[in-house]
Amino acid sequence: MPITSSAKKALRASRQKHLYNLNSKDSMQKAVKEVRKLVTEKKVKEAQSALSLAYKAIDKSAKNNVINKNTASRYKSRLSALVRKAKTTK
Repeated sequence: MPITSSAKKALRASRQKHLYNLNSKDSMQKAVKEVRKLVTEKKVKEAQSALSLAYKAIDKSAKNNVINKNTASRYKSRLSALVRKAKTTK
């Protein structure tokens, strides 16, 4: 455990950042999961609207360094390819 007051403060800040990052990552993963679920249920229109929400969550996570920007790009690319493929096989 930290001894100095500045170390204690750093620990508190670190815990708050950890919770924020977990919430951000969780909301991103839920948005991605929702898009994938809609695609498997063949609901393409809903998947396209959910895709923009997923993009927003992914971009926000990347902006706040919760995930790497290349990881965000990969998520977005794979999701859009999935929706595009579902749209063409409709």
